[in-house]
Amino acid sequence: MASPTKYIFITGGVTSSLGKGIIAASLAKLLQSRGFKVTIQKFDPYLNIDPGTLNPYEHGECFVTEDGAETDLDLGHYERFLNTNTSQDNNVTTGRIYNNVITKERKGEFLGKTVQVIPHITDEIKNSFYKLGEEGNYDVVITEIGGCVGDIESLPFIEAVRQARWDLGPNNFLVVHLTLIPYLSAAKELKTKPTQHSVKQLLEAGIQPDILVCRSEHHLPLDVKKKLALFCNVQLNCVIEAMDAETIYDVPLHMKKEKLDERVMTKLKLPSKSDTKLELWKEFLGRLKNPTQEVNIGLIGKYISLPDAYKSIIESFTHGGAACETKVNLSLISSEEIEKENVAKKLAELDGILVAPGFGERGLEGKLETVKFARTNKIPFFGICLGMQVAVIEFARNVLGLADANSIEMNPETPHPVISLMEEQKNVEQMGGTMRLGSYPCELTKGTKVSAAYGKAKIQERHRHRYEFNNDYLTQYKEKGMVPTGINPESGLVEIVELKDHPWFVGTQFHPEYKSTVLNPHPLFVRFIQATLDNKKNNN
Repeated sequence: MASPTKYIFITGGVTSSLGKGIIAASLAKLLQSRGFKVTIQKFDPYLNIDPGTLNPYEHGECFVTEDGAETDLDLGHYERFLNTNTSQDNNVTTGRIYNNVITKERKGEFLGKTVQVIPHITDEIKNSFYKLGEEGNYDVVITEIGGCVGDIESLPFIEAVRQARWDLGPNNFLVVHLTLIPYLSAAKELKTKPTQHSVKQLLEAGIQPDILVCRSEHHLPLDVKKKLALFCNVQLNCVIEAMDAETIYDVPLHMKKEKLDERVMTKLKLPSKSDTKLELWKEFLGRLKNPTQEVNIGLIGKYISLPDAYKSIIESFTHGGAACETKVNLSLISSEEIEKENVAKKLAELDGILVAPGFGERGLEGKLETVKFARTNKIPFFGICLGMQVAVIEFARNVLGLADANSIEMNPETPHPVISLMEEQKNVEQMGGTMRLGSYPCELTKGTKVSAAYGKAKIQERHRHRYEFNNDYLTQYKEKGMVPTGINPESGLVEIVELKDHPWFVGTQFHPEYKSTVLNPHPLFVRFIQATLDNKKNNN
């Protein structure tokens, strides 16, 4: 098929977690900086329909898009680098592919045919490859193939990539293979053999990589690059070095220095467009690496053994910190380790406290003690999703005098359900994809901390929850000083609460971290960091 859209496929070999998502996002950023319209999609080889039901310990954060898709955390990187929204179509799993094919088979669309991996599964994968290019008017679609070449789960995706070369033609198709060049300290040598084996597996699947991106802790000497080019059958100038970077936001500049974008443009015969030289990106890096002040902020959650579970929050602090020219020393603290007796000691060195999202009762009491500590000691506080709900429960118990107040999620029999199940969730039986998901409007109250942060009266933010503030208790909260400062205009749902007479005490039912990007840091994170700075100065 003749295609006006160019397709780049990024595969990985040797080991997982090499950073395919960051390389994909960096290449996309470089092409975008040259004026091309680019998007990135992630194909994951697991059988879940989406990551929504996966444990954060296993999969890290579940990222939510504007249109309400629960997706892989790499889509967060795509949005943060490109400053553009992704959608349901940007993340496809084996589960969704098989589900689509089986649904078609049940409807009789393959009547008389034996349904097989080739051609039916691979055709469905290819349709998903091309969908964004056909519907989105993109110059370039970058597709990241999850997992490693050689994994049994990835085989149908790799076969679909092989077929795509014939569908698209040589000038519209390109494979970038990310691999590892390990350094053996005993031999004092960089070893190319793992990469050779990885490329051999790709070749056995019928795919010749066009460009090799080689992750390494050391510079690749010319003789190593020549060896890789010779044995992996790629041009010498298409062996790209990817040294470990100080920050992921350095990677686009590293790839630019290695001329990755130029190699891609040449091979795809893309017109040479003027290079904007990434000035805004460089300015961001300058502020990030040269802070003029610093603050200590605690992220209190229950998944802290895997920081990827809070990836978007951590990156939002990076963006917000750079905007404030402030180094944010972020401490991840397990809420399960916090008790009434040790809370003051655990949180003593913090200038600000964020209580993170989550599900379930485990670690709840530690979060309640954290909120109480922040509220009574006038420490800037930010609660997100469950963090906001915990703030509401703590206030009910310790200020409103409702000793047994709780969320119905934690205690269905609570006499004071200050957090209740949303009406539309009461008859939901399936867990996957059924929460309140995606972007919803919110109207802000004038003269509040959040309206000052946003600088406007109406906002759109992304949600991922089943439970909400119980409006039956709204009057009691208002009378005691916890006020709703953000309301959904259609449902009356309380989306933001603030405390009067506190340096900064804000809880949001939505997830602001999903919308923070390098070029547009989220205003709530910026203002929260600024509030911790101001409060720190006032107390010194």
